[in-house]
Amino acid sequence: MTLVATAERAIDAPASDLYTYVADFTEHHPHILPSAFSDFTVEAGGIGIGTVTSSRFTVGGRTQLIRTRVTRAEPGRLIEEDVIDRPMTTSFTFSPSGARTTVRIETRWSPQRGVAGLLERLFAPRMIGKVYDEELRKLEAYAARRAAAG
Repeated sequence: MTLVATAERAIDAPASDLYTYVADFTEHHPHILPSAFSDFTVEAGGIGIGTVTSSRFTVGGRTQLIRTRVTRAEPGRLIEEDVIDRPMTTSFTFSPSGARTTVRIETRWSPQRGVAGLLERLFAPRMIGKVYDEELRKLEAYAARRAAAG
């Protein structure tokens, strides 16, 4: 069984700009992280494929350390990162339509076994989807501030 958490938002900004803000984990990405993430650190790289990050992720009252590696990047279109010690992949896709871009965040993973897995199946996709909604709102606000600054 695969679990999926998603969020999607149409943002008034070019796909190339939004891609840059997500793909640059050193300069831009920290500005769009939702409140569920703390202690965000770039361990290797910083932009695009090979970038390794770590952070604490708190959802449902539970905090865990997550390390990710960017494994795929298609400039202006896609960024994909894998959790290093768990079969979990997050994709950021950028679909331009005129002056707007629809950004979608999607995570796919296999749930744990036992009672923890049951709770994960029942609650995690919706809870993580709300985290991604916040991230997309922050991305939209960040893009608007950058555009206004020129």
